[in-house]
Amino acid sequence: MLRRSLSRLCAGEEKRVGTRTVVVGHRPVSETDAYVAQKFCDNRIVSSKYTIWNFLPKNLFEQFRRIANFYFLIIFLVQVIVDTPTSPVTSGLPLFFVITVTAIKQGYEDWLRHRADNEVNKSNVFIVENAKQVQKESEKIKVGDIVEVKADETFPCDLIFLASSSVDGTCYVTTASLDGESNFKTHYAVRDTTVLCTDEAIDSLTATIECEQPQPDLYKFVGRIIIYRSNQEPVARSLGPENLLLKGATLKNTKKIYGVAVYTGMETKMALNYQGKSQKRSAVEKSINAFLIVYLCILLSKATVCTTLKYVWQSNPFNDEPWYNEKTKKERETFKVLRMFTDFLSFMVLFNFIIPVSMYVTVEMQKFLGSFFISWDKEMYDEEIKEGALVNTSDLNEELGQVEYVFTDKTGTLTENSMEFIECCIDGHKYKDCMAEADGFSQTDGPLKYYGKAEKCREELFLRALCLCHTVQIKEGDQVDGLIGHPEHKCTYISSSPDEIALVKGAKKYGFTFLGLENDFMKIQNQKNETEMYQLLHVLNFDPVRRRMSVIVRTTAGKLLLFCKGADSSIFPRVQQEEIQQTKVHVDRNAMDGYRTLCVAFKELTQKEYDKIDRQLNEAKMALQDREEKMAKVFEDTEADMHLIGATAVEDRLQEQSAETIEALHAAGMKVWVLTGDKMETAKSTCYACRLFQTSTELLELTARTVGESERKEDRLHELLMEYHKKLIQDFPKNRGGLKRSWTLSQEYGLIIDGSTLSLILNPSQDSSSSNYKNIFLQICLKCAAVLCCRMAPLQKAQIVRMVKNTKGSPITLSVGDGANDVSMILEAHVGIGIKGKEGRQASRNSDYAVPKFKHLRKLLLAHGHLYYVRIAHLVQYFFYKNLCFILPQFLYQFFCGFSQQPLYDAAYLTMYNICFTSLPILAYSLLEQHISIDTLTSDPQLYILAPLICLC
Repeated sequence: MLRRSLSRLCAGEEKRVGTRTVVVGHRPVSETDAYVAQKFCDNRIVSSKYTIWNFLPKNLFEQFRRIANFYFLIIFLVQVIVDTPTSPVTSGLPLFFVITVTAIKQGYEDWLRHRADNEVNKSNVFIVENAKQVQKESEKIKVGDIVEVKADETFPCDLIFLASSSVDGTCYVTTASLDGESNFKTHYAVRDTTVLCTDEAIDSLTATIECEQPQPDLYKFVGRIIIYRSNQEPVARSLGPENLLLKGATLKNTKKIYGVAVYTGMETKMALNYQGKSQKRSAVEKSINAFLIVYLCILLSKATVCTTLKYVWQSNPFNDEPWYNEKTKKERETFKVLRMFTDFLSFMVLFNFIIPVSMYVTVEMQKFLGSFFISWDKEMYDEEIKEGALVNTSDLNEELGQVEYVFTDKTGTLTENSMEFIECCIDGHKYKDCMAEADGFSQTDGPLKYYGKAEKCREELFLRALCLCHTVQIKEGDQVDGLIGHPEHKCTYISSSPDEIALVKGAKKYGFTFLGLENDFMKIQNQKNETEMYQLLHVLNFDPVRRRMSVIVRTTAGKLLLFCKGADSSIFPRVQQEEIQQTKVHVDRNAMDGYRTLCVAFKELTQKEYDKIDRQLNEAKMALQDREEKMAKVFEDTEADMHLIGATAVEDRLQEQSAETIEALHAAGMKVWVLTGDKMETAKSTCYACRLFQTSTELLELTARTVGESERKEDRLHELLMEYHKKLIQDFPKNRGGLKRSWTLSQEYGLIIDGSTLSLILNPSQDSSSSNYKNIFLQICLKCAAVLCCRMAPLQKAQIVRMVKNTKGSPITLSVGDGANDVSMILEAHVGIGIKGKEGRQASRNSDYAVPKFKHLRKLLLAHGHLYYVRIAHLVQYFFYKNLCFILPQFLYQFFCGFSQQPLYDAAYLTMYNICFTSLPILAYSLLEQHISIDTLTSDPQLYILAPLICLC
């Protein structure tokens, strides 16, 4: 019977390897079935790299993977084995010093990690066993344990939320330690377990959870819970990210919650997110390895020359065996080839100090200590968020001084991401002032008719849509950092999107106020101060592919309504075509003014249509495999044949000094590209406002508007590419002379491309003759002073960065963004900069450097970057130069001592030369030298271009 019931619940879905089954509370489903506990990892967190037993071999292995260290180890062994002119101490002591210092540094860092791990692993938690609370150490939690977490405590592992002290089964969580977002997120308990809010009640639960295997995405989770009751059919409920409480998040404003552990220890999403991040290497580090190979060749050449000349010198018997230094019998009987090899090794040992063994340590110390100057910079401290610049990696300091291409997001990076409702349009009528009961307060875009009495109904329908179609939560009476308070109602709007808060506030301005969600009913107050109740049946969440969201609600009269809002490109194809034009005029005009626009639509559902949608949504939610694809298919079918009501315009103001910063970057020889998901008109207006495009800039367009939507669009694209290629490359004379990065032409060109056209270029169809599209497009881009890419998907942003990064000459690229959709391009670029914005902290968490505002990029690059580049260049050149000068007299001395491998320097001097005599002074110089004052570097961007020339001086 049980098997048949489960088959009905999960029809068509076989158990796959990619899922796991968790028995809640380790209580078997059936008393007659034998319970065999599955083996999962324990809840220990291990961020450390070494243990007491493997520290020495593992650390030594890692250190000797470096060319210089391995080379000096070989030289030391040669000195020990072969009779060489210098003592093994001369090579062994510097090597021992470098290895010891590095090992102590890495050992101390690992000890700190061990200590932090123990603090987490040994912390006390409460587990419900046999209807009682049992205190245990966090590391002893097992998958399936029911855990109780109290207010302001951190979740010890990934939990499925079962019940809370709140009647409605919700809790508030902050995920600042995971993604940096300080706002409260609302999570929901499983519907059937919300009443189990005591130890005895929760211990009586018999259920199993089927979910996906651990994966690092913080915002995705797929699972289902099957609840068993005596003498009843089992009940299955879907589980999503709203039911999952992540390890590292903190419970807020809720007395306690109960949850069942599904992922523990190193399988939690937090642990998986801190593993396997790719390591970026700077251009200077790569050049150091090239220098080492060159100097190794010089060393081999010197040893070969001296060995050859020694035997030329000894071809004279008097020179070979003078009367005062006769050979022993053993020396005479030694094979000549063996003697030559031994002499060659001796010369290698004698000249081995040409390789700077202490350079790696000095460079690492310079980078590590130098990075503090960025963190300490008071001019990059933001009073609003009470934070300054952050250095996540110090390995790329010098890259900041070599940037040639800057790729930036628009919303939240160039703009403030602080949304303000400006105006709206209802059936072509524009509203800028507060509505009153009387008609006649609207303006019209063009000769559009009024709808008489019906227009009032449309107004109210539009405003109800704004009040209902969102995921805004209300927190009564509590102060939440960084969120917008409403003192008149003593409540706070909470949302992951600033746009939604702006739209809810906009509806309030026109007389419709959202009062909150209670027991699945949304309450709004209309213009007559009457409270209206709507039952929230389904939320079709926003995603960047659909670019829209919807809700399905039931009125008190029983009517079923679907409200949808989203980008015009995703709404217009799904509404009646005759309704579009009157709203499109308004949307285009607002976009030209630089406002963010959203369109609002609705449709009325019959009970039969709703039942079908409800069934399809529940089936898709229950799927463990391909859930997102199945949900997307249902969303696509549901959001069709709608009726357009109107549109909204929200202003996102430019950040302070963003225009001046872009001008400075241009003057410094950098090309700035804007990569945004926003629509073209809005992004173009922002580019003019921030002076990316000048009034004299001639714009070249490769968009759906210029390419067209016909079957010949690939031919049209080819024509445009060839036309622009001829204009920029063939008709312009070659740029002769000047600096490498002097790219400015007499006529500046700007390029605008959208995501659909970029897909045609990067992924041409099989039967098209467009294999060279990418090369032509790249040549056009590189000749343009500025490029705007709009309607970009996150993956396309990374593709653009990769395309430029891999061009001839490998230019240094920098990506800057503030949201999760910018992470891919931040990780792809040579240097990633995160803005500590309002879209969470995913970008700053995955970046190499993080700054509070876009304007701080100016000082970071033009001052800090310039100085770091010049300092590290002088440091590296100095090391190679001083060792070459140091060993050249030793080489010349061999001509005067009969190539007898006689050392010129004392052994103590040889030993200390690299360790401290020549390392400490240059370290101080490379940290403190300012050949040009910071104020001058910041105010004169053209000095940035001269950095490579200064490095050669």
